[in-house]
Amino acid sequence: MERTDFNGNLGLKDVGRKVTLLGWVASKRNLGGLLFIDLRDSTGIVGCTVLNPDEVSEIKNEYVVQIQGEIKKKDVPNPKLKTGEIEVIVSSLKVINKAELTPFIIADKTDALEDTRLTYRYLDLRRPCLLENLKRRAKIVKCFHEYFDDNGFLEVETPILNLSSPEGARDYLVPSRTRKGCFYALPQSPQLWKQLLMVGGVERYYQVAKCFRDEDLRADRQPEFTQLDLETSFLDMDQLLSLNEGFLKKAFKEVIGVDIALPLRRMKYWDAMDNYGSDKPDTRYDLLIKDLKEILKESTFNGFKNKEYIKGIVIPNQAKETSRKVLDSLNAEVKKFNLPSLVSLKFENNQLIGSFADKFLTEKEKDNLKETLQLNEDDLLLIASSQYRRDIDFGLGAIRTLYAKKLNLIKPNTYDLLWVVDFPMFDPVEGEEGKYVAEHHPFTRPRDEDLPLLDSKPEEVLAYAYDIIINGYEAGGGTLRIYDHDVQWKVFKLLGLSDEDVKNKFGWFIDAFKYGAPPHGGLAYGLDRLAMIMSGTDNIRDV
Repeated sequence: MERTDFNGNLGLKDVGRKVTLLGWVASKRNLGGLLFIDLRDSTGIVGCTVLNPDEVSEIKNEYVVQIQGEIKKKDVPNPKLKTGEIEVIVSSLKVINKAELTPFIIADKTDALEDTRLTYRYLDLRRPCLLENLKRRAKIVKCFHEYFDDNGFLEVETPILNLSSPEGARDYLVPSRTRKGCFYALPQSPQLWKQLLMVGGVERYYQVAKCFRDEDLRADRQPEFTQLDLETSFLDMDQLLSLNEGFLKKAFKEVIGVDIALPLRRMKYWDAMDNYGSDKPDTRYDLLIKDLKEILKESTFNGFKNKEYIKGIVIPNQAKETSRKVLDSLNAEVKKFNLPSLVSLKFENNQLIGSFADKFLTEKEKDNLKETLQLNEDDLLLIASSQYRRDIDFGLGAIRTLYAKKLNLIKPNTYDLLWVVDFPMFDPVEGEEGKYVAEHHPFTRPRDEDLPLLDSKPEEVLAYAYDIIINGYEAGGGTLRIYDHDVQWKVFKLLGLSDEDVKNKFGWFIDAFKYGAPPHGGLAYGLDRLAMIMSGTDNIRDV
């Protein structure tokens, strides 16, 4: 069909030109003598004015139309539109296709619930904000290709039909037609394949990879997702992180115009957990968790006795706002992390008050809390205790996140990037002495300085593992891989895998490491989550 321009590309440079445009009627306003039409296509909206409404066909919202006319400069610009300085004086309007009344408003601000939007996803995609999100996503992929092509990486497609492998979630299975009773597994990641590419001498691989995990939907997670996946040989962790920082800098600049200062900060796993209550800390605001064990270790409160960890968090200006109902909701939140309840104290008139303070705290303990926490008028102090470090950290971290949103502590349109490093190699199984599961996967490489601890204190071994955290989201992560045959088998044994288990699960993979595997490591970005962050939304289904 005849078309001279896309709507969003028009501007003052086009004044006086005659144009032919195509698109959907986003809105119309008939003032009797004049008809105003907002015409929308994939690039944006342009205003069109019909001087003689009686001479054109009747139109409604979402009709598909062709408009011919001349570009004029507007007397009063519309600052809400990219094309707001011009309008099209319509000389011809042709209805190409009609549309029924849509089930919701097709605009950035819509009245539809998410279920309705997803049912009519094809209409939802007409909304300019979602269309922009898709373009932003495509730009991220373009940057990924360009950057890693320029750095000598080779794009390789790995198989979709796989053997099942332990990745931390359930597999989606596909029945085999040729082998009755047997199934393929859809890949949770290209992990094993890309390591074999390194053994095969590819050295630098990347791929935009479809992955599948049978797990529940969340705002930032879904069963089918896309990874920006890479693997490389002969780079240590510092080199690999530096290489990826270059990609992040390029992507943020070219996709959303944000300059990222390099090098990025690095935070140790336990520093993140102990201070922020998360292995993906949002450091755009404070509300840090504080260790109170030393102050309260002699407390007569039964809830603190014999507890390995006692920690607290101070919420400013919330003492007077905190009722019994609020405390009940906070306790319900921490119970999700195996914490029985929170102790709450209020700081008013330069002292800690409340029945707990009167009954269980000595004057010395009160003074130490006041001095250590630098308490101010109307501060709310919440304290938890636990035998388990992760339970108390995650529980207070959830409270921290809750209040950050409630108190609007996060500045909009800001981006905070950092690496979390030095993850534990193993996670001890609670209640089962000497049993461990892999924190990441069985092929994660222990730090060289921690290799002796594999024989004596496995729980203290740290790994060459790293996550890229952006605004409190894990946008990607990876590890250096074990390439030494003896170390790999030692890790298998610590994970309780017998020779038979290893042969059945990984035999085809492990055999390759007999033939000169290079030191290698990799990383995968979640494209959906990266696009979500750059688009300023908190729902992965918006991208």
